[in-house]
Amino acid sequence: MNNQAPVIRARGLSKRFGELTAVDGLDLTVNKAEVFGFLGPNGCGKSTTIRMLCGLLLPSSGEIEVLGYQIPRDAEELKRRIGYMTQKFSLYEDLTVAENLEFLAAIQGLRGKPARTRINELLERYWLGDRRKQMAGTLSGGQRQRLALAGAVLHKPDLLLLDEPTSAVDPQSRREFWESLFELADAGTTLLVSTHYMDEAERCTRLGILDAGRLVADGSPAELMSALPGRPLLIECSQPRQVQRALQNQPDIISTAQIGATLRVLSAATDAANPIRQRLSDLGIEARVSETEANLEDVFVSVTHKPVTAAQVSP
Repeated sequence: MNNQAPVIRARGLSKRFGELTAVDGLDLTVNKAEVFGFLGPNGCGKSTTIRMLCGLLLPSSGEIEVLGYQIPRDAEELKRRIGYMTQKFSLYEDLTVAENLEFLAAIQGLRGKPARTRINELLERYWLGDRRKQMAGTLSGGQRQRLALAGAVLHKPDLLLLDEPTSAVDPQSRREFWESLFELADAGTTLLVSTHYMDEAERCTRLGILDAGRLVADGSPAELMSALPGRPLLIECSQPRQVQRALQNQPDIISTAQIGATLRVLSAATDAANPIRQRLSDLGIEARVSETEANLEDVFVSVTHKPVTAAQVSP
């Protein structure tokens, strides 16, 4: 049981841009040293929410408290306690790796020997020691990502906000980046990370799934998967597209997705295997239908479910 005050607490948080409601009545709580993941499709409100939490964007309504500060009122004071890393590389490409960090250190009021010690520490921690004199604009995607992370944690923030930080790097760089994030969490830093990658979402200690600006699920990955309404099934057959069309518009079928020669089906019914077997048999389709373990993609599809139209199942 966590008796400490939440690091992030938002209630009724909304943001409207004219007729568009980007965030709609969001309630959010994030506790100390959590790795909290925002999972959702592009345009669901993740970036807008993060910008409001760190005081960069004024909310249309609602209350925000971050590290005990009232936002937006105390946004300037909050800046000294948080780090913020955006999806797009935001450092200076025409400065070297070391010069970028020296500039950020000066902004944070860190100078002289303490600044040099901290910069050297981060260069070694994030495998940039041999790149300190290299222009930032010539770094690879993974190296830029590590430099941006070093800049975001230079002042040892209590809270780190990361907006889809791994969208432009390869899988190995993503894996290494997440190892660095867990090191920060182990040291007591609270992290809020937005992503649309399921494998990254599984790494989080807690997840909030956003859809159209609303929080539609909140819990640990294990909790969300165990609470999945319905049942995921695997259908092995020679013509998965034919089976997909046969199940189109059937009651209780939430989604179908082809994975190689196998069709993964998510049904709202707890006993869907037998009816599906019978329907396929009636149509003369030979297939093996079996239950399988739920995954986060099943949860995501279930809570953000939109009806499938005929045009989405092509021949």
